[in-house]
This record gives sequence, C-alpha cells and structure tokens, in this order.
Amino acid sequence: MFLGQVMSRLDDEAFAVETLLALGDLPLVVDLEATARRLGESMSRYAVDATRRFAALASDEDWLALVTVAEGAADPGPACLRQMFSWSLQQDREAR
Repeated sequence: MFLGQVMSRLDDEAFAVETLLALGDLPLVVDLEATARRLGESMSRYAVDATRRFAALASDEDWLALVTVAEGAADPGPACLRQMFSWSLQQDREAR
C-alpha cells in the first residue's frame, strides 16, 4: 500500500491502531495516544490531523528531513509516518 493510501485510511480507528503498531515504535504510539487523549481526540483523528498538519505547515527543512529519512530507510512509508508523527508531537509540545 502506498503512503498516500495509508494516510487516507488513518481515520478508521482499527486501521490507524494497526498501522501505528506496525511502525514498531511503541514509545511513539504511547506518545500519540497520550497526546490525542489530552486534546480530546481519538488516536485515529490525531494521526490524520498530524499528517495533514505536516503537509500544510512543515518548513522546507522539515520536508528535507522527511526526504532524508525516507531515502535512508529500508521501508520509506513507515519512516515517513514516524517522521510526520514526531514532528506533529513536537509542535504540540511547543504549543503547550
């Protein structure tokens, strides 16, 4: 499945949880869940919004970091998602 297809299905809670667990980064998943809960959102809603915020608000440097991570990854799709989620979590921490 292509990254865009995954991103478009993240609003399905079961798919989002399955996808997030498949990233193999439990601390990231825990952080996503805690942040979603703090914001009064489901984890799937937060995941969808995180990727959309990255697409809309990330700087050129953030995009370069994403491309660099993707180029160095054995599986670029999950690497891109981890980068987008990490970026969004950082933005939310800074906004507090």
